Amino acid sequence: MESAPSPSRTATPVLVARDVSKTFRVPEERRHTLKERALHPRRRIRYQTFRALNDVSFAVQPGEFFGIAGRNGSGKSTLLKCLAGIYGADGQIWRRGRLSTLIELGVGFNIDMAARDNVVMNGIMLGLSPKEARKRYESVIEFAELQEFKDLKLKNYSSGMQVRLAFSVAIQVDADILMVDEVLAVGDAAFQQKCFDVFNDLRDRGRTIVFVTHDMGSLQRFCHRALLLERGESVYLGEPREVADRYLELNFGRDPRSMGTDADVRAGDGQARIFDVWLENDSGERLSNVPQHHRVTLKARVLFMVDVNDPSGSLYIYNEEHRAIVIATTWMDNERTGDFEAGEEVEIAFTFDNVLAPGRYAPVLQLAHRGSGLDMIDRFEGGFSFVVTGPQALGGVVDVPTRSSVNRVSAPIEQRTRA
Repeated sequence: MESAPSPSRTATPVLVARDVSKTFRVPEERRHTLKERALHPRRRIRYQTFRALNDVSFAVQPGEFFGIAGRNGSGKSTLLKCLAGIYGADGQIWRRGRLSTLIELGVGFNIDMAARDNVVMNGIMLGLSPKEARKRYESVIEFAELQEFKDLKLKNYSSGMQVRLAFSVAIQVDADILMVDEVLAVGDAAFQQKCFDVFNDLRDRGRTIVFVTHDMGSLQRFCHRALLLERGESVYLGEPREVADRYLELNFGRDPRSMGTDADVRAGDGQARIFDVWLENDSGERLSNVPQHHRVTLKARVLFMVDVNDPSGSLYIYNEEHRAIVIATTWMDNERTGDFEAGEEVEIAFTFDNVLAPGRYAPVLQLAHRGSGLDMIDRFEGGFSFVVTGPQALGGVVDVPTRSSVNRVSAPIEQRTRA
């Protein structure tokens, strides 16, 4: 995939946040019954303040794909709601152009109304005229793949169907700024890929997108810049790769670039460290979403701390149920991997045709001394995952290409009896 041209830093920003802070008042105690209220009618409820955002500042340029990352509770969704004008906030927020948002599942929808009425109502709320909203209805339903369900009330829709409808409405608005929260995680893998295709198109057309995500692969794939939040404060603003590294450091307690030494996170004797695990296609492009039946290569860098003779590398790919679907080792292909010296860096690669069923997968890389899979040097897990996209499988964990045929091997019973 060709990267989009970087947005101009000299243009007037379309979105500016300056010293944005948000504080919530949370009651210290709650009265749960009418009896409590009747017995203590004049008791004042005491509140404590919770600062969800603290002096967050940044500017987004026209045509920029801007990511917001952070752990649960870091303030990502609160910040997005402040930017969209849903929450009031201290500080200054300035926007230029038409805004379209997909922030929270079900917001703006009436579950007792059918899809058609909700599409028109949402379109009007996002700035379309009633005529424009009705005109785009069929396009919305077609993109959301809800033709068979368009007459149902939304209370009969699954959460995934609601996300598909909401996203389809949001992209029909021709907005200057699109804000998307991580509600897309509710959708299935095939629809997520469809959304990512839209992101590619919007980015190539120079639209501005503000994207909240937990997926560091998507962050690095799409975003020009990103902001990392932690406990409501800006930790880093800049390159997506740096944001991803710092995000992993916050989650796993160490800097992935330093290969770490925490025995609670890494297993093995520490004679080598696995780092920078990624998936790529035949063109060398890094992937976070992988179409079925495409050849891909999973690679990892290894830094040797001491001299190691003939280590063995292993790859395990786990599905969302934590079942190992793929197991491969270097000793199956090579008699020897080589003898490596302290300070030497090598690259391990496993190439395979992707026959995995649609879904999310997590690879685990392991390095062991030759002859004993239990005599481990290092084990790397938890830092990377990928999504397989394609038609939904019939229930298997892999989708192996097959050919079927039907051939007669005998005549009907009556013909054989007469003969």
